[in-house]
Amino acid sequence: MIPSLFIAHGSPMVAVEDSSYARFLVELGKTLPRPKAIVLFSAHWESTVQMVSDVSEYTTIYDFGGFPEALYRMKYPAKGNKELSREIQQLLAQSGVPFAVDGRRGLDHGAWTILSRMYPDADIPVIAMSVNQDLTPDEQYRIGKALSPLRMQDVLIIGSGVTVHNFQLFTVRDQPEVKTAVLAFENWLEEHLHAWDTEALFQYEQKAPYAQIAVQPNGKEHFMPLFHAMGGADDSQTVSTLHRSLEFGIMTNSVYQFGSLK
Repeated sequence: MIPSLFIAHGSPMVAVEDSSYARFLVELGKTLPRPKAIVLFSAHWESTVQMVSDVSEYTTIYDFGGFPEALYRMKYPAKGNKELSREIQQLLAQSGVPFAVDGRRGLDHGAWTILSRMYPDADIPVIAMSVNQDLTPDEQYRIGKALSPLRMQDVLIIGSGVTVHNFQLFTVRDQPEVKTAVLAFENWLEEHLHAWDTEALFQYEQKAPYAQIAVQPNGKEHFMPLFHAMGGADDSQTVSTLHRSLEFGIMTNSVYQFGSLK
């Protein structure tokens, strides 16, 4: 059995620049048992109903602007897996999760930036999944839990987002109290993840320090993939912190592993 992961995708530059976080992702791909397939919830595919990809081969989406040309030359031609897509649809249906199927969309940078570091040959089938930020954390968790049987088949479930993601902090990032707030939220989050305290985590907006700063009420899409990944390991309820660092002093590059290797 393979664990599920929450992976911060950070800046798109993680795909092309040499950084400690990029090197970590490279080593992570080498350390984990090789998955038979990857199911990835990306914060950059937003929808009002859970979408499940069903494609033969993905195009590469450049859903950003103003970056170096090298980034726009990146290709990640991962293939899909129609049999696995159908199995995911069945699991969602059995759990009462509404969904729709997409047969055209490529991989956005929430997916290919981290996958290009972990699995640079693009030779592992990928099923892309959307994120609906209007669902409650409990509902997000339930979607991940519905897919947890896939881990028995060595399918890697990844939630790709950023736990502290607020562009408004850029203008005040040099103020000490801003970094204090970011770290206070992430410390609270890590503590309650390790305790598998879903009661508190599902109410993070009311209970976590500086929650409104860390996760903007109108920008939850980067935080919600955490619950997909967590729900994917509901059967084991164990957590490991694999990486924590700050990007620009205000954005969290955190990687959490849910479940253990068996």
